[in-house]
Amino acid sequence: MGEGHGITPKVKIRYSDKYPLSLAGQALSTRESVDARYAVAVGTGDWAPFQSKMDWEVARWAKLRGQGSTAFTDLLAIDGVRDALGLSYKNSLELNKKIDDHLPGRPKFHRHEVVVQGEAMELYSRDVMECIQALWGDPDFAGELIFQPERHYADDDEVIRLYHGMETGKWWWKTQKEVESKTEKTKCTIVPVIISSDKTQLTQFRNKSAYPVYMTIGNLPKHIRRKPSCQGQVLLAYLPTSRLSHITNRASRRRCLANLFHHCIKHILRPLEDAGHAGIVLTSGDGARRRCFPIYSVFVGDYPEQVLVTLVKTGKCPVCPAAREGIGSLDSIHPPRDSGPIRRALRQIKHGPLAFTRACQSAGIKPVQEPFWLNLPYLNIYESITPDVLHQLYQGVFKHILAWIYSACGEDEIDARCRRLPPNHHIRLFMKGITQLSRVTGTEHDQISRFILGLLVDIRLPDGLSNARLVRAVRALLDFISLAKYPVHSSQTLDNMEQALKTFHDNLDIFVDLGIRDNFDIPKFHFAGHYRYFVELYGTTDNYNTEYTERLHIDMAKDAYAATNCKDEYPQMTLWLERREKILQHDKFIRRRVNTASQINLIKPLPSLIPLRHQIMTKNPSARAVSLDDLRQKYGATDFVPALSRFIAQYQHSTYSKTHIERIAATLHIPFSTVPVFHRLKFWSHDVYAADPLAKNIVDSLHVEPACLDKYDNIVPGRFDVALINYGDGGASGVQGYCAGRIRCIFSLRPSASERWFPHGLPLKHLAYVEWYTPFRRSSFEPNSKMYRVSPLMSGGAQKVSVIPISLIRESIQLFPKFGPAAPTSWKSSNVLDQTSVFYVNPFSDRFQYSTIY
Repeated sequence: MGEGHGITPKVKIRYSDKYPLSLAGQALSTRESVDARYAVAVGTGDWAPFQSKMDWEVARWAKLRGQGSTAFTDLLAIDGVRDALGLSYKNSLELNKKIDDHLPGRPKFHRHEVVVQGEAMELYSRDVMECIQALWGDPDFAGELIFQPERHYADDDEVIRLYHGMETGKWWWKTQKEVESKTEKTKCTIVPVIISSDKTQLTQFRNKSAYPVYMTIGNLPKHIRRKPSCQGQVLLAYLPTSRLSHITNRASRRRCLANLFHHCIKHILRPLEDAGHAGIVLTSGDGARRRCFPIYSVFVGDYPEQVLVTLVKTGKCPVCPAAREGIGSLDSIHPPRDSGPIRRALRQIKHGPLAFTRACQSAGIKPVQEPFWLNLPYLNIYESITPDVLHQLYQGVFKHILAWIYSACGEDEIDARCRRLPPNHHIRLFMKGITQLSRVTGTEHDQISRFILGLLVDIRLPDGLSNARLVRAVRALLDFISLAKYPVHSSQTLDNMEQALKTFHDNLDIFVDLGIRDNFDIPKFHFAGHYRYFVELYGTTDNYNTEYTERLHIDMAKDAYAATNCKDEYPQMTLWLERREKILQHDKFIRRRVNTASQINLIKPLPSLIPLRHQIMTKNPSARAVSLDDLRQKYGATDFVPALSRFIAQYQHSTYSKTHIERIAATLHIPFSTVPVFHRLKFWSHDVYAADPLAKNIVDSLHVEPACLDKYDNIVPGRFDVALINYGDGGASGVQGYCAGRIRCIFSLRPSASERWFPHGLPLKHLAYVEWYTPFRRSSFEPNSKMYRVSPLMSGGAQKVSVIPISLIRESIQLFPKFGPAAPTSWKSSNVLDQTSVFYVNPFSDRFQYSTIY
């Protein structure tokens, strides 16, 4: 697959390398594989318990893609359909019975009744130990499981430490030592248990909600955990969603709701108390048996969930004992609370309610009778509350800053600038503006964050205030968010992240001077100061991002509810999920059994910042014969013939001087009047953890196409994107050797022309006509926004152009126009690159560009 771009590990030190006598992660013995036992359960035959491939694929379609049980039954009731397909079932009931009776699955849900002050509620949960075994024993994960902690370094001297997967964090290493010390056993394997919970709406009008709890294990690589299709997460329970509205006292109701949550989670996680101390034997998909210690490690949730879990009061930090007043300052960052005094206060309940309430008040927590984490081993709950990029940064800090920007700069001007941004593959254009958006999602905030800096570079502020601090604050925040999302961190990038946070806080007083805020005592602003600590403890933030659990709501809550009759829904939802999981598990089993001979053993690349990218062009041109006149008039390639002549002369005589090349080019005759033209240049990379690891995933694209008419005869403006081009000795990062250029056309030479000019062959199949912008120079670096300023590169009164091989094109980039005091009304998104002459290069369109231009 090849190594990607950016920092990668050079030195790996496993725990067993440091402590060889520990035999950490080694197997105790081996038994038959999980697939062998599964095959016995379902019976003989490639498609068992189904009769044929058709029989199985129709069943899979019905359960994963079908329109519903009644519609499927009606379909099979059509005369001749069942016989024509050769199905072993004649309706949905028979199919469901076959799935229930013959397909092994993940643990079943069990119903429990919970009564709070006379109100009975239902809790549906699974056995947590069975769920851990289901994940551990999945044959698809057998070759991916991580059995011991590691330390990774970017240099041979082991100075620059790297963090990415959970196994590279300090928590796993520390816990491995603690377990071995207390148990005095060898061959110990830690199983980090990751729990997440989040209440979600099931309907828009009837106010139906669900409260799912998800579980996964840190032994699975983060690339698997974050893909719902890999089934690396398990729905552990549906918690009661009652608001206890029959309790009229609000304080009493809040206490009862908190106790209800902790009581239910404690019931679910109680088996971890003994298993974490004594250990259990787990069998992986390949049959290897290991002594495992499942230990609660990480809680993933938004701020209300974090406060609920840690018992702290709203408005305070769920990690450290920072005071509510002044919590927005960087000086308020402290190490996580010591859970010892908290546990002692909670155990005062045996001395009566008054002593218990006073002890909790003194400890600064809410009086919850028995938190679920009280007796879990090797756990400080205040160290398990991890960063949440979605809710803390995008839906928290950035959302606040955006609202303050609207107030300071004016909504009309912000929207006017939004409508005049040029298009780019990575950027969503908000042609109606952004200020009137309602219920803005995290994805939309992510998109807005990619271009907001370009709207503010030269914007006016009220009362003649300089916008320098505003630009510095926004740039620093965007730097922090971009760095916080890195999939691989080094001690150096963590230093950069902390410096960005400091710069952000140093410039926040601009909003005080504007009269918008008088303090920044917001817990989400505060929590950003804990990011480095948790990255070093548990690995990068994509190990525990709430975006993944938000996505799970669709599969495991919303779709499950949609499959019910909306009455007494939870028994139907859990049964629907169990059957769906059985189908998915059986699908993976059949794929392994049928495709055994064709399975490819891929060598996984080392972790990197960005996967390796490749260019791809369509096999056939978008237009087979575009005349040279059309290239000039429709594509804007006004100097196509001279530029191509210079390219040919330079390629034929690479050692000649520039003057000599110009002379030769002037004498060249172009013997054709049309060329084949391509309207797209795409970049792709592999996802080695996808169901099809050899699939080419498009990660970037350049549009190079003239104006045309749509099917309604409306004019669709032309689009000629800007690219970052390696014109010299451009490296993996930094701007040296790179220049921005606007691609006016991508073409290829006809074979007759290639043979005439290049008798020994031209290895360059595709060429591009480029309009150049000024090179990146220190003098063009704007210090507040930290963006490079570029303009069309002029020569003899015209913009300098060249023909280049497309292999020199590194990526697409977006240029921000220099708007001035107010956005000119004549500018549009489709013509702004032609209308203005001063631009700023956007470094935030995607991570590849950020790591290059930053």
